[in-house]
Parts: sequence; structure tokens; C-alpha cells
Amino acid sequence: MRIAVAGGGPGGLFFAALVRQADPSVEVTVFERNRADDAFGFGVVFSDRTLAGIHDADPVLREALGAHGRHWEDIEVRLKGERLRCGGNGMAAIVRRTLLALLQERARELGADLRFETETDLAGLDDYDLVVAADGTSSRIRGALADRLEPSFDTATAKFIWFGTDYMFDGLTFVHERGPHGVFAVHGYPISADVSTFIVETDEPTWRAAGLDAFDVTRPPGPSDLATKAYLEELFAGQIDGHRLLVNNSRWGNFRTRRTRHWYVTDPRPVVLLGDSAHTAHFSVGSGTKMAMEDAIALSAALTKHADDLPAALAAYEAAARPSVEAIQNAARPSLGWWEHFGEYHDAFEPWQFAYHFLSRSITDGRLARRAPEFVRAAHDQWETRHGAEPLDTPLDLGAWRLPGRIMLVAPDGGTAIGGTGDPLPLRESAPGTAAEPWGARVTAPDDESGLAAAYERLAGLAAGEPLLIAVHGGTPYTRALLTERTRLRHGLPALLIDDTLDLDRALTAVLSGRTDLVGAGAATVAEWEVSS
Repeated sequence: MRIAVAGGGPGGLFFAALVRQADPSVEVTVFERNRADDAFGFGVVFSDRTLAGIHDADPVLREALGAHGRHWEDIEVRLKGERLRCGGNGMAAIVRRTLLALLQERARELGADLRFETETDLAGLDDYDLVVAADGTSSRIRGALADRLEPSFDTATAKFIWFGTDYMFDGLTFVHERGPHGVFAVHGYPISADVSTFIVETDEPTWRAAGLDAFDVTRPPGPSDLATKAYLEELFAGQIDGHRLLVNNSRWGNFRTRRTRHWYVTDPRPVVLLGDSAHTAHFSVGSGTKMAMEDAIALSAALTKHADDLPAALAAYEAAARPSVEAIQNAARPSLGWWEHFGEYHDAFEPWQFAYHFLSRSITDGRLARRAPEFVRAAHDQWETRHGAEPLDTPLDLGAWRLPGRIMLVAPDGGTAIGGTGDPLPLRESAPGTAAEPWGARVTAPDDESGLAAAYERLAGLAAGEPLLIAVHGGTPYTRALLTERTRLRHGLPALLIDDTLDLDRALTAVLSGRTDLVGAGAATVAEWEVSS
């Protein structure tokens, strides 16, 4: 078999090495348009929990991280002069250029033909039995087959830019700083003995107010946004001890989450997507490099197992790799959404709750406690110091009502809610005609984000009617959370999250993180919470 790999990034190179290792009779040629030592960006990071499969497939990454990488266990969150640390988060990072050089060497050792500074497209690859499109998120090959592969993408509202710095973080560090134009945040982590990655995010209004929209991002790759570099060096000078930011094609963008309905075609010729050409997930939950290397493992294994049946091999590859990718993308959405709203969280929460809110965005209190017991215990202690009880046992004074705890029993029809032994509180979808009795508003969360604007409008209208609280039900966990947070942070009203699928752990997490004030469910679910507590 003759295989052409379009794209000499980590995924394409790792696949070339693996398939040659499995079957030296396979001819593999890698075409890369850039030079061998070109590398946009600075470092790549891998969590300990995700490395086992890559290590088992080939030792190159393990050896690279051991000899050239940096490893850490703690995450640090810096906010309003405080530094909070959360352990149990083993990760390792390496300079991207170093990783590429080692993967190139490994692929050559195993007999792959690497051709750099070589543009390619489908028309020039007719002589190959299989084309592997590992040519990145802007894949030309995927574009040529778009009508068959059906790609799509969602664009985040947050702006981000990628720098390095000669300031040495000692692990994954999130720095949040309010400047004269708004809030900026940094993802920082060490990638070598003298360089750290320094990714900055902010919202678009802040970005524009700071005048950082002047750089022409349509210019070909290469030039960096030096005005932004100077602005951010000044803003974060106290956080990085006056060190420099380093540029490498550093320019603002909006992250795109890419999905592709079909990862391969067999007619009129076999073509398969690998890595960013097929899928992306926000860098706050995973490395695109890690996902591409896992794709390489799955594709190589499928081709080896179904050596005489190429269509079966490609189907087996997609069946094996897609579930993991979709799980990462599903986890990435609330994490990406957190970065679209972090300026609001920065202003609303104390540092301890901000850090807990951030670290629990895709994990529960119980799971986080198993990973970082001291961090979670400190968050519970902070809550108890302020409220005198554990989160779900904390009374809530609503003026006309005083609830003994944060759990409410919701009637089957959703029309009333009871907290403790008090009278039922009517939950209405519109304000009552008179103010004769206390009432709560009820808002249905949308099933997808396209319905959020209308839901926000309904929420604002109900908030104007001065209910005691606003109950949110329906929709998805993510859209419900956005509405309960908006109730609390924008409208200053208590929020009731109604969700019969919650277990006690997730109910506790929702309240302690500040995503809601109250949790509610039907009688059976509330009874389960009481038994579990």
C-alpha cells in the first residue's frame, strides 16, 4: 500500500511512524508545506491521564517529555492579589518545535519519506492508495471534499492570542487581571527550562476598547501583533516580574470548534481526515496535538487489522476514534463558555469561589475532592465561615420567605415549589396581575444555544416583575447554568435550578460554585438527596 500524508504536524508524523512500525511494506510519504524547523505556537501540553495510550503505542513522546519537557502537579489561579493552588492535576509540556524534530527523526528511522516545503492537494496525489489529510483546521483537502464530509464549526465570542514568555511559571497557571479597558486572563505553563507558553483571552468589547483590533489578521502567517505585545507586557508586568513576551505568528483570533459529519470517503478515492482537519476542542480542556496523536494510533491500528479491506479499516478507525473526540468536545463547551464569561465571574466572586467555580466547570465536588482534597476542603470552609453551615444546609432569606436550606421540592407540574415546611411558592411563567402574594418566576431553558437570546429576553421581563426567585428548568445542563447565573449576576435575584437528573454531588457543586442559589426536583429525587446526605 502507498499512503500519502498531507501535513507534517505531530499527528501526521506520528501516524507515519506507527504505520511503518506496524507494517514496513507500507510506503508512506509525508508532504509538509513549511520548512522542517517551522513551528507556529510555542508548546503543547498533555495531562498524565491521557498519555498512557500514546506511550504504549510508541516511546517517542515519553522519551521526549522525559528529556526535554516539564512536568507539574498543581494548577494555580491568581486573582485580586491572591494565589490559590489545586493539586492532583499531573501534566507535562514540551516545546512544539522540539516535539516536531523528534517525531520527524522517529518517522525517518522507521522509513517514512518526509518532504518539506512541498505544497500538495488531491489532484497531485493520484498515485497513492490512501490520502491522510492531517493538514490542520484550515484543511484544503477537507475543503475539496466538503460536500461529502460535511464539515461545520462554531466560533467562540472570546478573543485569544498566543505568546511565549521568558518568565518561568512553575505549573499550569491562570492569571486574571482587570486593566483600564476590562478583564484579561492568561493560561501560562512552562515548556522548557527557559520558556513558558502565555495564552491571553478577553471579551470582544474589552479587546476593542483597548484598541487591540488594529492588527490586520488577514495578512499571511508570520508577522505578529507587536502593539498587543506591548499592551499585555505592561498589563501583566507585576505578574511576570517585568519579563518579556515572545512572539511567533502571535495574532488575535476566535477559537473555532470544528466537527465533521464524515471522517473519510472511499469514492472516487480513499481519503481520511486526522486531527484538526476533522475536529477541534478548546485548549482549556485538551490538546489538539494529543487528539491528533490518538487519531494516529486508531488509524494505524485499523489499517493493520484490516490490511486487505481499506473501506473496513477506515470505518473501524472512525468508530474507534470518534467517541473519545465527541466526549472531549462535549466537555469543552462549558469550559469554552466559562472563558466567554470570565470577566463577569471575576467581578462577582471572591477569589476562593472564583477558583472553585473555574475548576468545577466540568467536574463535580466529589471528583474534584478525590483529586485535590485540600483545595475542596478550603472551599467548603470558606462557605461555612460566611454562612455557618454546609452549602445545601444553609438558610436563604428571601424577605417574605426564609428557607431553611437550599433544596426545594417542586410539584410534578412545575407550578409550585416548597422549601422546608413552609407554604408552596407559586412558580409562574408571567408576572401576576397583582402583588397580592409572593411568587416565583419560571423560565424554560432552550435546547441549544441558538435559543439563548430569546430566553434571556424572557428572563429580563420576568425579573422586572420582582419575583422572589427565578426557577430555571428544561434545556441542557449548559443552557440551564447560563440562565441561573444570569439570574444571579445580572438581575440580582435568587436562582432555583430545577433538575431531576441531578445527584447530590452535582447539586452541591452547583450551589457551592455560585452557579445557583437553590436546587429543586421532584419528590423522588429530593428523597434520594436526603438519603445520600
